[in-house]
Order: sequence, then C-alpha cells, then structure tokens
Amino acid sequence: MSEAATASVHPRVTRLALIRHGESEAQRRRVVGGSRGCTGLSDRGVAQVRALADRLASTGEMEGATVLYASVLPRAIQTAELLASCLGHLPVLTDCGLCELHPGEGDGLSWAELQTTYPVPDFATHPDLPFSPGGESWTTFLARARAALLALVERHRGEQVVVATHGGVIDGSLLSFLDIGGVPGRAGAKGGALGATNASITEWEHQAGRWRLLRYNDTTHLTGVG
Repeated sequence: MSEAATASVHPRVTRLALIRHGESEAQRRRVVGGSRGCTGLSDRGVAQVRALADRLASTGEMEGATVLYASVLPRAIQTAELLASCLGHLPVLTDCGLCELHPGEGDGLSWAELQTTYPVPDFATHPDLPFSPGGESWTTFLARARAALLALVERHRGEQVVVATHGGVIDGSLLSFLDIGGVPGRAGAKGGALGATNASITEWEHQAGRWRLLRYNDTTHLTGVG
C-alpha cells in the first residue's frame, strides 16, 4: 500500500497541549492585560510555570513535542520561554491569533476603572458587543481563537504541539470543539461554568477532522505552589 493510501486509512494523530500562562502581574494588580496592560508574569506565576517545567522534565510526558507556540502577550511568551528547556529547547514561535480577547480602549485600565468608564457587556446575553470600544466581542474572539487552533493542527499534522496561551482560548476550545456553547465562567451555559487555572494543561487529540479531549485543567504540579 502506498504512503498516501496508508495515510488515508490511518490519518495522522495530532496532539495539541494548551498551557495557560502563569499568574500575571496584570492579574495580581487587577489590570486589564491586553498589549498595553500586560507586563509579564508575577513572582507566583514564575513559580507556577517552573513547577510545571519540573514536572514535564521528570515525567517526559511531552518529550515528543516538535513545536512551541505562544501568543504575542508577554505573560504567554515568558511562560513558553520557561518551558522551552524541558521541551528540547524549542524556539518560541508567536501568533497573535492565540491571544486573549483583545480588550480595545479598556486595555491597561484597572478593572474598577473599566467598570466606570466602559462597563463590560454580559457576553452570555450580548455576545456580539465589544469588550470596550475598539475591542473584540465574544463572538469575534471565539471565531479568531478557533481559526488559530485549526491552523496549528493543519500546519503540524501528526505532531505534538505545545501552546502557551490564555484561559479564554483554552475554554473557548471546549466550547468550539465539544460544541457545548455558552461563555466560560457562566454557570447555566450549556456544559456549565468553565475556568482554566494558571499554568494548567489542557490537551487535545485531533484525527480525521475529529477532536478528542484528553485532559482539561490538569494542575497536579501546583500542589504547594498556589
């Protein structure tokens, strides 16, 4: 049987590991962390990612990783850089499609200031309204994140892909690929509330157009770290 025929009978399996960045300074200071507001990881965030790196080095569970991506936001890039040494020193490739929802003019404001200046819409009832002027809506964000993940799978068929990304992208992947609908963090949405933890692992398997969730919000390495 030819290689092409074999591939059609046994399509290659792609594994996609989505790692949420460690706690960020923007989180700690309660600031909207877009491209202006993000200043990287907090000290606790660094400790969280180092705990994950130690785990991966010890278990070898991602030793077959062939490529390492991050969003363009500093907290995701720093997370990927801290993980690179346990992933064969892979270079960090950046992709804006993997970013958290783009906040627009609210970027860099404290959450208290944001609520006074640009009250955030309830995405559960108004998914097409922007986060703030010039920002994304939940609908546009989810479509963008879905497209970015699908592009990674298409680009790296049969590979183990590791991505340092954001809670919205991770939870959005469940809403998209399991078709459960709703908005992360909103109890009562189809599938209930979601909320990926800092430095957690969520892993997908993709084969022949079908997604299989291998694990969600794996944080066993964070015991004692916070």
